[in-house]
Amino acid sequence: MDNIQPGKTDQAGDPLIRICDLHKSYTNGSGESIDIFTGADLDIQPAESVAVVGASGVGKSTLLHILGTLDRPDRGQVFFDGQDIFSLDRHQLAGFRNRSIGFVFQFHHLLPEFNALENTMMPALIGGRIRSEAAAAAEAILVRVGLQNRLRHPVSKLSGGEQQRVALARALILNPALLLADEPTGNLDQENSDRVHTLLMELNQELSMTVLIVTHNMELAACMSRCITIKNGKLEGIH
Repeated sequence: MDNIQPGKTDQAGDPLIRICDLHKSYTNGSGESIDIFTGADLDIQPAESVAVVGASGVGKSTLLHILGTLDRPDRGQVFFDGQDIFSLDRHQLAGFRNRSIGFVFQFHHLLPEFNALENTMMPALIGGRIRSEAAAAAEAILVRVGLQNRLRHPVSKLSGGEQQRVALARALILNPALLLADEPTGNLDQENSDRVHTLLMELNQELSMTVLIVTHNMELAACMSRCITIKNGKLEGIH
């Protein structure tokens, strides 16, 4: 990227993500300011898998939204491969998000009027790929997640587990450096939850992709290389 920013060095082992002195607060319905982060710091390495756990309302999803550039911190910096991402303007940020980050949420947010292949193609089409290239890439990742027999099925006709695998394929079609997942198995039964867990771990290794997952599922968290929680406005490791 242009104009290397502080937080990037020429040495091996530099973090993919560096959070520095992060501050974020919200105003509740009573007009009271609620502090979520009060100077949080965190480094995440390339190809690392990280679970963010803790009680509801502590700020886990807020962290995910900031890392995904869907929300901005009040103060502090977030570096991605050495670039201060919030120094980018709105259009640059949208391009960065499309190229570099994949999202999977508890609710799959698929478009019901389109089939599995068409839903998976969307980020590639938005990113400027020609349709034939987007379709080929979408088919390849759908096959990888075990949906080779569901390519042209309307997503409304798929099971919950299949829909979430389509959402995962959509998140991965552009081979992002970072996958962000917010309770990705929260609506699935045990069998489908286990299948998605396994896929996430396999793809983390196969694609050398950094994975950060917000979850209440401690079985999923235990599969990750590191667990962190939010405490007193800071990000802390769990030992």
